[in-house]
Amino acid sequence: MRRLKIIVLVLAAIALVPFVLSVAYAVINPVSTLMLWRWTTGQRVERVWTPLSQMSPALIRTVIASEDARYCLHWGVDLVEIQAAIDRADDDIEEARGASTIPMQTAKNLFLWNSRSFIRKGLELPLALWLDLVLSKRRLLEIYLNIAEWGPDGEFGVEAGAQRALRIHASQVNASQAALLAVMLPNPHRRDAGRPSPGVRRLAGRLEARTVAEGPDIVSCLGLSR
Repeated sequence: MRRLKIIVLVLAAIALVPFVLSVAYAVINPVSTLMLWRWTTGQRVERVWTPLSQMSPALIRTVIASEDARYCLHWGVDLVEIQAAIDRADDDIEEARGASTIPMQTAKNLFLWNSRSFIRKGLELPLALWLDLVLSKRRLLEIYLNIAEWGPDGEFGVEAGAQRALRIHASQVNASQAALLAVMLPNPHRRDAGRPSPGVRRLAGRLEARTVAEGPDIVSCLGLSR
């Protein structure tokens, strides 16, 4: 019985680690689990931490429009988009994907693993709600943009992604370039903003038009000055 109690206490302590670290990440710049894995296996990791204030506003708006257009309206989990995804799935549970918010993706990148499973999704939800509670919208987005995988060879964060694909800094990205970078996010191993295929260009064109149409409303919680 004593051994069982010890095991339970150890598991509880491990489960609490992400929630404690999340609070610290208000002032500490974190790394992702994938970055840690690449480091431990001797693979390349390229990341230049860049404050949100040093990123192109066009890039910020475009990524939000692409990944989580209701970012400023939900508390980490977007129930509206989840319901829409379920409706689109036409009762096929395997197709009920998507509706993954920026807090959910940040939770996955910081604490979980890259695979499609209901277990991982179940863990994402409380972590996303907690991240949105303890971090400001600006800080949460800043973390996401600095830990997302943005290239096929260990490029993490928008600065490394922009330099690899476009040979410019994240602060210099214009609207068209921002759309190309944003459409890479679902699969940076197959989509390349530096050498975009016709399909990637079409996706980027539609995203750019949508971002312009939605305007600054999608970033109303960030207080962008330009």
